[in-house]
Amino acid sequence: MTRDDARRLDADDPLARFRAAFDLPEGMIYLDGNSLGPPPRAALARLQETAAREWGHDLITSWNVNGWIDAPLRVGGKIAGLVGAKPNEVAAADSTSVNLFKLAAGALGLRPGRRVILSETGNFPTDLYVLEGLARTAGAELRAVPPDALLDAVDGDTAVVVLTHVHYKSARRWDMAQVTARAHQAGALMLWDLSHSTGAVAVDLNGANADLAVGCGYKYLNGGPGAPAFLFVAERHQAQIRSPLSGWMGHAEPFAFEDGYRPAGDIRAQLCGTPGVLGLAALEAAVDLQREADPAAVEAKGQALCDLFIGEVEGRCSGMGVRLVTPRQAAERGLHVSFTHPHGYAVIQALIARGVVGDFRSPDVIRFGFSPLYLSHEAVWRAAEILHEVLATGAWDRPEHHARAAVT
Repeated sequence: MTRDDARRLDADDPLARFRAAFDLPEGMIYLDGNSLGPPPRAALARLQETAAREWGHDLITSWNVNGWIDAPLRVGGKIAGLVGAKPNEVAAADSTSVNLFKLAAGALGLRPGRRVILSETGNFPTDLYVLEGLARTAGAELRAVPPDALLDAVDGDTAVVVLTHVHYKSARRWDMAQVTARAHQAGALMLWDLSHSTGAVAVDLNGANADLAVGCGYKYLNGGPGAPAFLFVAERHQAQIRSPLSGWMGHAEPFAFEDGYRPAGDIRAQLCGTPGVLGLAALEAAVDLQREADPAAVEAKGQALCDLFIGEVEGRCSGMGVRLVTPRQAAERGLHVSFTHPHGYAVIQALIARGVVGDFRSPDVIRFGFSPLYLSHEAVWRAAEILHEVLATGAWDRPEHHARAAVT
């Protein structure tokens, strides 16, 4: 593909208008939105409004006057439309890790007598750490098996299967309907982590008959660093599932201030403490922007950008040490692309120094995210060109690019 070819694709891009909605540094090619999305201008304005007027002027009356108290359910209801859920099945609260703990614990309670939490080796480490801690606390067993052995590993001892829909490193995508059906066939529940899916690929939780799900707000949803996460509980489970974190916001009548805990009978029971209002304000503005775009069009453009990048990198960089580890077929991957390179960390640092921001995952993976709302075909084409320059000239082989920092 030539640069003019890429420009012609941009001229016909139905999502091109969204680029102006983001505040990105001039000249930067940002390919790390799968890790931290850039700020939508509306989110920055909403933060200012919430801090200056609602907090600064309206003060405590904002819990009612400005709807702070309803924000977890209101924002969750908006996210529901992005993941194929009903508005009353999603709440925005806490972090992905906390939500994972709550729902996995709840799943154990829904399957008494079954003590196995099943996941895959190589899953996002925090998910495995959280499940390991839960298993230790609850007297259960975390059983992690290789991905190709997972379907056969679901058995009568399995209480819940916990998987990340799109793998954080390789971008491999599980068939949600198939895996959920297999879990149900064995009498187990299915819990999905949608952190690398929501806002990127079309998700249909109810279409797949999923039971539970969690996801984060700061990747493709662009809600800001540490943005509130979300959780999904299928309506059929809400009256029975119990959260191990029985905080006052999950009480049937939070402002009755009773000594004893009575859980709400709906999604509110999965709430715990006072919501983080500023984080929810930014996330809501970002989600409102995301909802303006058709999810199918978002995924289609994102996959086209992935294909473009894969084709250009492999065409330009053959014999230079890069090897694709992301599935080639669009239906089998999310919206990030990973290659291995023996000196991956230094390569990424050299790219960042040239205005192309990707990231590195140990031991040798260079990872690039393709967020469709603000990336152009020309920018992706140029990123591949710059990667070729870095590899062809050996520009990565400098002391400053080899020095590891705590965060890439």
